[in-house]
Amino acid sequence: MRVYITGAAGFIGFHLAQLLIEEGIVVHGMDGMTDYYDVALKRGRLSVLNQKPGFTFTECMLEDHDTLHADIARFRPDVIVHLAAQAGVRYSLEAPRSYLSSNIDGTFNVMETARELGLRHLLLASTSSVFGANTEMPYRETDKADTQVSLYAATKKATEALSHAYAHLWSIPTTCFRFFTVYGPWGRPDMAPFKFTKAILAGETIDVYGHGNMYRDFTYVTDLVRAIRLLIDAVPERPSLQGDIAEGDSLSPVAPWRVVNIGNGEKVALGDFIAAIEAATGKTARRNLMGMQKGDVPATWADNALLRRLTDYSPETSIRDGMGAFVDWYRGYYSL
Repeated sequence: MRVYITGAAGFIGFHLAQLLIEEGIVVHGMDGMTDYYDVALKRGRLSVLNQKPGFTFTECMLEDHDTLHADIARFRPDVIVHLAAQAGVRYSLEAPRSYLSSNIDGTFNVMETARELGLRHLLLASTSSVFGANTEMPYRETDKADTQVSLYAATKKATEALSHAYAHLWSIPTTCFRFFTVYGPWGRPDMAPFKFTKAILAGETIDVYGHGNMYRDFTYVTDLVRAIRLLIDAVPERPSLQGDIAEGDSLSPVAPWRVVNIGNGEKVALGDFIAAIEAATGKTARRNLMGMQKGDVPATWADNALLRRLTDYSPETSIRDGMGAFVDWYRGYYSL
């Protein structure tokens, strides 16, 4: 099998590429290496991947259709896993146009190439943020998700809709996965696990939003990429009849398309998350309690029953074990 990964130098793409290569799968990655966060971290991930047989890489932007198309056409993948995107809820308040160009135009370029080349399976990353103002939890894939509260989430919901149209029109088997608060070694510096660990180890105060009354479904990165690997083989098929769709399945009635939650299925209080970092670092956090930030939501919590049904697998790493591993990596990476 040949797999093309967009965003291969990113946090999740890096871990997925490693897993696939270990299985003997041929992987080609691409990444724009943008400076949204420290490019040295991306270069570090890429240097690890470049040492592995079976991995090749192209640096280009998603928005550059001609270069992207030529790169994918040259590789001739069986599967594309589209992870590259402009991420971050808060940054979408500062640079909204970058989300339109990367997440919508860039994803359109990937889908156009998939249409022209033909694929066994196209898989695209979405986010739990698409559930927006929904209050009924745990979130199910079959729940309506029409009340996004950030531009980031809105662009991701738009790519889900676009991919459904392409799957219907061109019979491209497509799976969108909604990630729930992914963390772990080599993680993104703009996310709370990284920011809190850095501040606590330095004896600095951490900003705790929502006055600490927040919950997240934390998903350890190696669990998440294992789920992606299994979903690669769970290729959706266009149902012949509406009645062919099992209860709880998000499979489209008119296209070989579905959306799948990838999360632990456990709601963790922000205080328990901070306590896990304190236990791993051996230091006590100094907290600055603040109100909610624009575009943020008070809680996320995944129903992962569909993932289990499709793959016989669900993430299970506890927040204490996962943050322990992250802190160990952080200390090693920064020689602390």
